[in-house]
Amino acid sequence: MPDTQLTVTLSGGDTEDARAVVGALEGAFGPPQERPSDTDATVRTATFAGEGQGDASGQTGTRPLSEPVTVTVQGSPEAVRRASDALSRSFTTRDEGAAAGDQEQERQLLLES
Repeated sequence: MPDTQLTVTLSGGDTEDARAVVGALEGAFGPPQERPSDTDATVRTATFAGEGQGDASGQTGTRPLSEPVTVTVQGSPEAVRRASDALSRSFTTRDEGAAAGDQEQERQLLLES
């Protein structure tokens, strides 16, 4: 798995909340290959494979979340670290746990505005 590949799963919030979370990650990963759908889904997914500027320090105007959103990020340890850093710059985050494998890592975060 390339260092920049990341899968993001979101639950809670609405479609606009999912878009705000994805927007917060675009500075670190570039535009996603797959965006959260605008259906009435309760779980949404986005996939990133590109590489942005390396961080999201330039991210501005992140929309406040309508309610807490649980986000699971999965990928290489470096990709998961970058995603966690980018999200913590845009939202109040609470680490809900992590699991590490040989080549992949997964971290669950609770995001609030």
